[in-house]
Amino acid sequence: MSGSKVSVREISRRTGYSPATVSNALNNKRGVSEETASEIRRVAADMGYRRPAKLRQVQFVMGRNSGRMLDEGSFRLAVVNGVEEEARVNGLTVSYTTVELADSETCQRELAAIMSDPTAGIILLGTEMTQRDYDLFAHAPVPLVLVDGQSDTHFIESILFSNEGSAYRAVRYLVRKGHREIGYLAGKLRIRNFPLRERGYERALAEAGVRPDPKYRVSLGTDKMESAYRDMLAWLEAKPGMPTAFFAENDALAVGAMKALAEMGYDIPGDVSIVGFDDVEFAGIVHPALTTVHVPRTDLGRIAVRKLIEQVERPTTYTCVTHLSTAFVERESVRSLI
Repeated sequence: MSGSKVSVREISRRTGYSPATVSNALNNKRGVSEETASEIRRVAADMGYRRPAKLRQVQFVMGRNSGRMLDEGSFRLAVVNGVEEEARVNGLTVSYTTVELADSETCQRELAAIMSDPTAGIILLGTEMTQRDYDLFAHAPVPLVLVDGQSDTHFIESILFSNEGSAYRAVRYLVRKGHREIGYLAGKLRIRNFPLRERGYERALAEAGVRPDPKYRVSLGTDKMESAYRDMLAWLEAKPGMPTAFFAENDALAVGAMKALAEMGYDIPGDVSIVGFDDVEFAGIVHPALTTVHVPRTDLGRIAVRKLIEQVERPTTYTCVTHLSTAFVERESVRSLI
């Protein structure tokens, strides 16, 4: 049997240890006793197994859960562009797969195929994934990097944006402009990023000695901009009063809300200011142009490829969580009250 074709599953069947245990032993990861690891490595060597010395392919995998999260057009595309650019520089091919996590039978079959080639590393887009979904990837037998997500229960190499700190800085900007009544535009689907952004919003208000007013927290649909627009319209028709500014959990929610506000006769930023998050493509071309938090999406993809390569060429016994900083982009949707 050729060493390049000996799989982790074959070694697992021969030794009786689980694929996860075999993978950890072969990759020098913690959690396996030295006695067990030595036995697995001995059997693997007898079978002709050779640890891949080079990555050949990047598999971009999107973990899709509900389909109720709008991609916002340019976010995923920018990440993919970064992956493709860095892969090209390093002579790697790129493939794309969407895994429907809610369909467990299909999901297990797809993951078995995705993880069968140790020379094909995985970049997993975790935007819509839940903590339980990470169990499926916790002991992947192939190099794996999670982007725009983080597991609380497993040590997985991850890259994400500084959500809480970035939201905190954005709301502090509104406070410095004289705003104290600052509403919150929240996505109905509570992906991991959103509660972190809300925590940053609450921290900035607390620092200014202000309590968030529950009547100005508006839940908006995340599946499409039209849903955010209609939900905001319904909230405005109830005549709840109006804060001087809103912080939105992402740009799609901000723009949907802006359309509803304009339709109901509110001037932006004359009557109410808006700050978004993500700085996707349309943020700079709506009217007024949206003040928002810029996230380096293309760089996220580039860094993910580099970390995959490092896992193969310079493996370690630990994983890292990398937080990328953001930049605040001032445009026309915020008015100073000072």
